[in-house]
Amino acid sequence: MAFRSTAMGLGLRAVNRIGGSALVDRLGLRKPAEKALYHGSRLGFRGADTLARGLKATQKLLKPARLPHQAAQGLFDLTPTDEQQMLRDAAAAYAAEQLRPAAQAADATAAAPTEVLAGIDDLGIAAMSIPEALGGVGAERSAVTHALIAEALAHGDMGLAVAGLAPSAVSTALVLWGDEAQQSQYLPAFAAGQGPVAALAICEPQPLFDSLTLRTRVRRTADGFVLDGVKSLVPRADRAELLIVAAALEDAGPSLFLVEAAGADLRYAAEPAMGLRAASTMRVEFDGVKLPASALLGAGDPIVYRECIRLARLGWCALAVGTAQAALDYLIPYVNERQAFGEPISHRQSVAFAVANIGIETEGMRLATWRAASRAEQGLDFARATAIARRLCADKGMQIGSEAVQLLGGHGFVKEHPVERWYRDLRAAAVMEGVVLI
Repeated sequence: MAFRSTAMGLGLRAVNRIGGSALVDRLGLRKPAEKALYHGSRLGFRGADTLARGLKATQKLLKPARLPHQAAQGLFDLTPTDEQQMLRDAAAAYAAEQLRPAAQAADATAAAPTEVLAGIDDLGIAAMSIPEALGGVGAERSAVTHALIAEALAHGDMGLAVAGLAPSAVSTALVLWGDEAQQSQYLPAFAAGQGPVAALAICEPQPLFDSLTLRTRVRRTADGFVLDGVKSLVPRADRAELLIVAAALEDAGPSLFLVEAAGADLRYAAEPAMGLRAASTMRVEFDGVKLPASALLGAGDPIVYRECIRLARLGWCALAVGTAQAALDYLIPYVNERQAFGEPISHRQSVAFAVANIGIETEGMRLATWRAASRAEQGLDFARATAIARRLCADKGMQIGSEAVQLLGGHGFVKEHPVERWYRDLRAAAVMEGVVLI
């Protein structure tokens, strides 16, 4: 991943946020942070009044602004660059300081604290994937970087990470597939600090949901489209200013549509799920919602929709890896400190092997996810790599959650310990579509 020379520091808003704390020294980030803050001071911060902003075009493009793919590397090396490691550490620090302490209350109330989500916005994640021409700092496709950040945030809490990352999924989709008019209208708002609340809406309330067989329908009219159907598990849908909705377009198949919530007659219903409760998932009903012709994203190209699903699945893989790592990091000290029959339970071979297996499977999930993300950002075919990562994270993620509960015994069943929440959240990787794009 690389940023343009004039924007080296802005993407590291989180380093600026914590630059004065002792945490920087503990992470060994003092010198990199000072360098980033120097560049950030040269660039300055862009403020945004979210109440008066509106989703209006601020400039005109002659053609869509796309980020170039990363140059292919001769050797297979997924070691994060210094820039990526700095961003990853900053996200991990925020997750540990803010997301983890807020997670239990957010899960209980099925609502994410506004200040916590504002802090995720301050990380500048959306700006990293928006070209400089539209106010962002992106210079190349950065799927691996986004996977690293999603993983780090999920280590704090998956539900809060989903709520915080949902808007950047919409901005990423606009960068990848939006035309010049769509990009001009929406992307500057996402690049300007506290961006609009937004989300992808792909899942539907039906058993064994298949993302390629959608019941939400769109029909053409003389001046645009009409949208009918129901979407489920959409994070913070009732507060969203902009939705990207997956629907079956007549004679074209599954497609993506931009829906401005303020101008549409939408109906919402709370839909708290088994996991991801902090994401405030909701059901959205579209009944004869009229859309302009400009609402179609990616010109209805079926390849665009399939790529969206793959990138979303990679996003869930990254979230699952971060949550699995959180479980492992919690288990190791627990089994070493928990006494039974006069010795730590980690001295029991069955316990030690179970923890070791969790570590092995987590590393396998991580490498499979990083490899698929690396192929995506290089412009290579990543369908097979994504399928492998998705299957591995779906199966092993649920297994890791179950093992973590089992290893804590009775403590794994109560909310005093976070493993029961991680168990519920990890099951989402197998059933959710959309919400997070990398």
